Amino acid sequence: MKNSNLIKARKAVGLTQSDLASKLNYTKQAVSNWENGYSTPRILDAIKISEILNKDINHLFLESEVQENHTNSA
Repeated sequence: MKNSNLIKARKAVGLTQSDLASKLNYTKQAVSNWENGYSTPRILDAIKISEILNKDINHLFLESEVQENHTNSA
């Protein structure tokens, strides 16, 4: 399940996947995997991401799941 909240937030602050990865000492592929729903960051990294993107952690990592699951069950 694609994490559109994370993608939108990253783009809103003008960061590429490579930029965000560099700030977190990860690879671009790791950020791509988070955005495409193949994996999720560790909690401390998720907190750093929310600080970098100036978004609530729940908005970035939980609301998209609730929204996606609700859409699928309708």
